Amino acid sequence: MRRVLAASVLAGALVAGGLAVAEPAAVQERPLADASQEARAKALFREVRCVVCQHESISDSPAGIAADLRVLVREQVSAGRTDEEVRADLVRRYGDYVLFTPPVRLGTWLLWFGPFLLVALAVVGFIVRARRQREPFQPLSDEEEAALAALLENQGAEDDKTVSKSANSGS
Repeated sequence: MRRVLAASVLAGALVAGGLAVAEPAAVQERPLADASQEARAKALFREVRCVVCQHESISDSPAGIAADLRVLVREQVSAGRTDEEVRADLVRRYGDYVLFTPPVRLGTWLLWFGPFLLVALAVVGFIVRARRQREPFQPLSDEEEAALAALLENQGAEDDKTVSKSANSGS
C-alpha cells in the first residue's frame, strides 16, 4: 500500500511540479544559399510526414523532430543527393510511414489496393445474392392443411383450458 501511495505522490509531483523533461530547443534553421536547392528541399518537406504530428508535413510542423528533419534534408540536398536518395535515406531511418505517399511494394499492396478490393468483393456479393433464385412458394396440400387446422384447433383448446384454470385459481 505504501508503494502505491509513494508512486502516486511521485507521479503527481512530476506532473504538477513540471519535473518532466521538456523538448530540447529546435535547431536553428538556415535556408540554403542556392535558390534551386532550397526549392527542392521545400518540395521534399511537403512530401515527408512529421513522425510526431503524423498528420502534418515537416514543412508545417512546429515539432523539434520536424526541424531536425528539415535540417537533415537541407544537408543532403546541399551535398548533391537526388530527391530519390533523400527519400530512401528517410525511409531507411523511419520506415515507409515517413512518406505521405508510401511506395507500392508487396508490404504496402494491401494499403494501396485493399479498399478497392473490399468494394469489389461487396459488389460481387450483392450481385450473387440478388441473382440467387428463391424457391417458389408451394401451397399446402389438402392433407397438410387438414393437419394444420387440427393442430391449431387442439392448441386453441389447450389455451382455453389454461386461461380458465388461471381464472378459477385467481378468484
